[in-house]
Amino acid sequence: MMKFKMLTLFIVLNQLSYSQSVRDFSLNNVDGELNSYNELKGEKLTIIDLWASWCKPCLKSMPKIDILYKEYKKKGVEVIGINTDGPRSISKVKPIVKVLDLSYANLTDLNNAIMKDLEVASLPTLLIVNSRNNIVYRHEGYSPGDEVTIKNKIDELLLNTN
Repeated sequence: MMKFKMLTLFIVLNQLSYSQSVRDFSLNNVDGELNSYNELKGEKLTIIDLWASWCKPCLKSMPKIDILYKEYKKKGVEVIGINTDGPRSISKVKPIVKVLDLSYANLTDLNNAIMKDLEVASLPTLLIVNSRNNIVYRHEGYSPGDEVTIKNKIDELLLNTN
């Protein structure tokens, strides 16, 4: 029993000590203008949504993320979409953002440098980053209703930042 408690404590402490951070980066937006993470990030939280034009769950989640963005923008939460399509399909990105009528910034990561840096292995992946640039939540995939889980996490994190 004591070994189990010690192992549990070790696992918990190990999880608490690991915190991946987001370093400043610069990418072009869908209009070809260069934007940096530091100029786009939120005052309290930043949601980073990594997506691709060929990813159906990504396209289904993005309007839900836009609703969350509109709800939380005035509370210090910013959303940054990062498209991971390569150079061959970059022409699809701007029309998708326009058709979905997304209000938040969407950037293009043509060589997947940010995806690699953030250790993203599947799409969509949504990250919530605190004001100290630490990733405090990671959500991979999308099923209808996931936005409720994400909303609850945003509420919890905002409550802890005040």
